[in-house]
Amino acid sequence: MTNIQELSAFATRIAREAGAIAMEGFRNRELGIDLKADFHDMVTKYDRACEEHIRGAILEAYPGSTIVGEEDGASEGSGPLAWHIDPIDGTANFARGMALWAVSIGIARDGEMIVGVVYDPANDHMFMADDRGAFLNDEPMRSWGFTRPEQATVVLNFPLPRDLVHLPELALEQFTEASRQFAQVRALGSSCISLCWVAAGWVDATVSFEANSWDVAASAFIVRQAGGAYRSYLGGEEQPPERDYLNPHYYATVPGGDYPILEQIMLTQSERPLPADHPAAALLTTPNS
Repeated sequence: MTNIQELSAFATRIAREAGAIAMEGFRNRELGIDLKADFHDMVTKYDRACEEHIRGAILEAYPGSTIVGEEDGASEGSGPLAWHIDPIDGTANFARGMALWAVSIGIARDGEMIVGVVYDPANDHMFMADDRGAFLNDEPMRSWGFTRPEQATVVLNFPLPRDLVHLPELALEQFTEASRQFAQVRALGSSCISLCWVAAGWVDATVSFEANSWDVAASAFIVRQAGGAYRSYLGGEEQPPERDYLNPHYYATVPGGDYPILEQIMLTQSERPLPADHPAAALLTTPNS
């Protein structure tokens, strides 16, 4: 049985190495930007280089691992470990020189998350969680914050262009109402940064839709280990916590956060159908029209 703390030390090291590779391109005009699905979805040569480095290091140290990555997809291994990696979460920020992006590595053993590492190299913030709890730069980290919206700051990664494909009028109405109710509303452009900021108590809540496992596996685990709450949704219903990093829509809060407008947004907007190529599309038993 692989030691969890050895895994977290290894993941921390390779996240730092990948972050150093990415920093070579940060605020460099020779990024080699390409588009994936459309002009909202960027990728750079540094995304690819970081993922290649991470994959190579994992397979050398832990052969037989399953690796699920944003750039190169999934490779099925024979061992119990599955690694969910996003080499640069927040590529659009990275490409424009905004210091809101991170390397994300989540490790599951037999489906259960056991290690989460998110490294923000531009600010030298290493968020990590394992069986000992959650840490920021080796210091214990506990989530805390404002539990009522009139005092709270929400990272509302909504509505994004993909959200406006479904129920656009309702989405805009809900955004307007959230803006009225919350003290501050922000959009950070990085799922793992948003979630880690909830874990650190720097913001009080965040929601997003159509995430993939590499977006949230590490940071959702960090939120929970820090004492915060992470909930996932699918088909208009809150989902059980088991393997919830596979579910596409999420809502995270500091302990005791009570924000009815965000719960309403999650319940209504998670009813929508998923793109056919989304990994979680098969989880919907009754597609919506």
